[in-house]
Amino acid sequence: MAIRKALMLSCMALALVGCAGNDHPAPPRTQQVDLQRYQGTWYELARLPMFFQRNCVQSEAHYALRTDGRIDVTNRCREKDGQWNEAKGIAEAQQPGSTDKLWVRFDNWFSRLAPDLTKGEYWVLYHDKDYRVALVGHPNREYLWLLSRTPAIPDKTRDQLLEIAREQGYDTSKLVWRQADSTGVE
Repeated sequence: MAIRKALMLSCMALALVGCAGNDHPAPPRTQQVDLQRYQGTWYELARLPMFFQRNCVQSEAHYALRTDGRIDVTNRCREKDGQWNEAKGIAEAQQPGSTDKLWVRFDNWFSRLAPDLTKGEYWVLYHDKDYRVALVGHPNREYLWLLSRTPAIPDKTRDQLLEIAREQGYDTSKLVWRQADSTGVE
């Protein structure tokens, strides 16, 4: 009887240790999106570093709602040398009828070769009621974009976006900020 009790207590202790060691945070909270209002141009104010944007000093995204309910995506990036690069893709809901979590696939040779491996998760974490600013991230918190309808926003709005991102578990200390255009033209 004492051995059985000791064995049961040991199993319970191991189970508790296993639970305590689980450091997987809850997924970020998302916000449903009116895709009609979300379409148009968004300027990237800041982002967490990522390989595909390693040379970008200014980025913008253009979204256009399609008749089939998906979204045409055109991302533009101005590099340090002043040249613009462009990538086109399509976004669609991860779950039909839900607009907060999208799959985005860009059209390139690799996505044509391995389409299931090239879908990116695009979670809308926040947008204001007027669709003037938004936070978009990846559920693993490795990617984050602060977006605005204009290339610059008031400090108060920027601070609010940063606070929301931090509350969601994103490391805002590593953000790469949009550089002003040296010609004064964005």
